[in-house]
This record gives sequence, structure tokens and C-alpha cells, in this order.
Amino acid sequence: MYEAELFAILARGEDSHHQFKRDFTNVEALAAELIAFANSVGGQLFIGVTDDGKVSGLTTTDVARLNQLLSNAASQNARPPINPVSTNVQTDEGLIIVVQVPEGLNKPYIDIQGRIWVKCGADKRHVTAREEMQRLFQQSALVYADEVPAKPATIDDLNQRELGEYFQRRYHKSVDSTGLTLPKLLKNLNLTYEGIPNLAGLLLFGNAPNTLKPAFIIKAVAFPGTVLHDSRYLDSEDIDGNLPEQYRRGMAFIKRNLRHVQGNQGFNSPGLLEVPEEVFEELLVNALAHRDYFISAPIRLLIFADRIEIISPGHLPNHLDVEQIRFGLSNLRNPALASHAFYMLPYRGLGSGIPRATEAWPSIELIDDRKGNQFKVVIPRNEDVQAKQQPESQPESQPESLESRVLQILTVQPASKAEISTLLGQKEVSGQLNKVIRELQTAKRIEYTIPNKPNSRLQKYRLATYPSAQTLQN
Repeated sequence: MYEAELFAILARGEDSHHQFKRDFTNVEALAAELIAFANSVGGQLFIGVTDDGKVSGLTTTDVARLNQLLSNAASQNARPPINPVSTNVQTDEGLIIVVQVPEGLNKPYIDIQGRIWVKCGADKRHVTAREEMQRLFQQSALVYADEVPAKPATIDDLNQRELGEYFQRRYHKSVDSTGLTLPKLLKNLNLTYEGIPNLAGLLLFGNAPNTLKPAFIIKAVAFPGTVLHDSRYLDSEDIDGNLPEQYRRGMAFIKRNLRHVQGNQGFNSPGLLEVPEEVFEELLVNALAHRDYFISAPIRLLIFADRIEIISPGHLPNHLDVEQIRFGLSNLRNPALASHAFYMLPYRGLGSGIPRATEAWPSIELIDDRKGNQFKVVIPRNEDVQAKQQPESQPESQPESLESRVLQILTVQPASKAEISTLLGQKEVSGQLNKVIRELQTAKRIEYTIPNKPNSRLQKYRLATYPSAQTLQN
């Protein structure tokens, strides 16, 4: 690294990829910084720099001591070991050690006390939430959400008639002809774990999956305008049931809230959707099959006057990016579910869904929101539709209020006040944020996750138990 490049980075300040430290004397503190980078997306640690980006400098003796400390931290105080690369940069104020930490391939990395550290904005934090730990294991293919037992479900919660029809359709023989007991058959199909239906089994064949897993539904709302915080809505539905049922009802919701055009059809024809139907077939199946089921949040299907948004919990897995999935690259997040979805939904499992959708409607926008931990697909509607449906008094674009932004964050998953502040891009919790959170609590739109311990250090906020249409329309 050249000195000019170094000072350009220091001038920009700390962020999730760059951490400044004056010095280290504690090997565990240094290991925590390395682990946080490895468990996130990697980054650079600058030693010999104050928090405000000013060079404090190191001597050659300091550099020798710190390199030994770095070696011990990476190899003896991180599990599995981390392989950072260090570079010494000479400045007028002294030496600076630049430590490059790559994103880890064997997440989660832990310290010698068994703690998991991740980056949180420009700082780091200790992971305590079970779901977040599970996602880290998921990234290394050590565990899959769809194969986790869906307790307290039992085999009696599965629809055996639908299972029999599926088995006949796929294998061209009846369940009885196999000579296997039902528990053994379900195990062979990877739909149970130790006699308990896993999440794939419950979501594909459950009689009422939403009674046991209420978050795994589609929340659909159609708005008359172009903003999420509109106080009006045209249509709203909580789409539950097993995944084939969610797909059917999701498509029905889209069809009844989009305009139909004549196209090249005759006068008495029912017309074609203003956006090709195959676009939604591909994108809706993609959301149901590939969302992150370690996140207890619904898929959101939002129809506006100028666009349709399909928002799935969980950003793209591992190192996939938007350009790669446009060309058909894929990474199976839910392999058990996907193996059966091929025979139950219009799903091919080849990574070809996104390319087909974008070929049919090239203006589709794909947004991998890693900070918000969600994947959003934006499908623009025809301009003439927007012109006819947009109320004259409704501005084409309105800045979102702080209240709306807080509600959007909590729609994804519960968050502490500090986490909300970080996701809003604030360096610290502002007085205005405190005020908004108090007002939302008073209005019973958000609530504590630990209501009997308001001052708990583990306290977070979540959307209050409220009618779903009201929650989404606000």
C-alpha cells in the first residue's frame, strides 16, 4: 500500500471495512478484531492510527512486538485459525501496520472463550442471538434451515394425502407399494429429523404450517400511490398455507391487482398482465425456495402504482452477487426444500429463474441489501399505468420519515436501539430516534422483545402484534 492510498483511506474514516487502532497489548482484543472481520466480509485493520484517523505512528520495536502478537492472535486465539496479511507503511509520523483480513471460508470463527464476533458498522459486536449464529453456520454449509426440526411439529401435522399424491406423481408408485413405514419414508425423503418433521417437510406438506411457524408467510399489500408509508391501501392479504398454496395465492393476488392489456388478443379475450406472468412465476418461486428461513420474517409482496416489489428475508448467500445471478449462478440455501420444489412448483433448480425473468422484463432491478439482510426485486410497471393510477395530489417521490424507516428495519427482524441507529447510518443514538421509538411504543406499533425486563442489556424492539395490513401500510 502506498502512502497516498493510506491517507486517502484515513481521511474517509472508519467503516465496516476499515478499523483504526493506536496500539494493541492484549492478544484477545486483537483476536476479536480479526474474528469480526473474518465473520463478516473481511477488511483492513490499521495499527498506529487513532480513532479519528490521525497517525500516531509505531517504532520498529513496536512493529516487531505487534507482528508476534498478530501471529499469536490469528493462530492461537481464533478457531479455526485466520490467515491475515500485514504490510508496514512508512509515514513522517512513524510506521503503520496494515493488516488485511479476508472474509472467512469456515464461519463462524470464535475466540478462545467461545465467543463469536461480527462487524457492526465501524465497530464490532458479540453475537448472542441463536438465529444469527445459525446463519453463520449456514454460510459454511454446516447447517441448513430447511433441515432443522420444526418443533413442536409431529408427523400428524403433515397432510398424508398430499404427500401420497406427490409421491405417486414423482416416483410413479404408491406409498404403500414401498413397504416402508411412514416415519422411515419421510426420513428417506429428508423431510424429518429423528422422527420430527423438518422445516422443509412442514412447509411443503404441513396441514397448517403458519400455526407453528407464523412468520413464514407472504404479506401482500397493494397501494394506490408510490410510497410504503401511504395511509391508504387497495388490497391486503396474509398469504399462509404450505408453499404450493402460498405460490397459488400469491399469483392470484398479483393478477387481481395488476391491469390486463389486450395485446394481440381478440376483443373478448381476458387480456394479458401488463407485466408478463412468467416474470412473477419465476420471482415468486425464487423467493419461496431461496429465502433465508433462519430469519423469522415474512416475504413481502408490495404493489405500487409504478412498481412491484418482492422482498425476501436474507441477502444473497456467501459470495454471490447480483451480476452472477443474472447469468444463472446459484447457491442452494435450502437444498432439501429445493429438491422437492422441483416437482411441486414451477421451479427448475438450475439457477435459471432470474435470467428468464430479466429476459422477459429487462428493466427488473435486483438489490442485494446486505445491511438490511434482505433481497429485493423491483419490477417497474408501464408508465401509462402509473399515470392513470397515480392520484394527482400524490407527489411522485416523498422522503421517508424516520418513523417509517424504523418500522421498515423492524419488519425484517427485531433490533436493539443501537442496531437501529447503525442501520439508519447514525454514529450514535440520536435524541430524535429516542423520541420516535417512544412514540411508536406509546402507539403500540412496536414492543419490547423482553417486556418484563425493560432495562435488560439484551432488550430489542419488534413490530407489535397488530393487524398485518395496518403494520405494512404504515
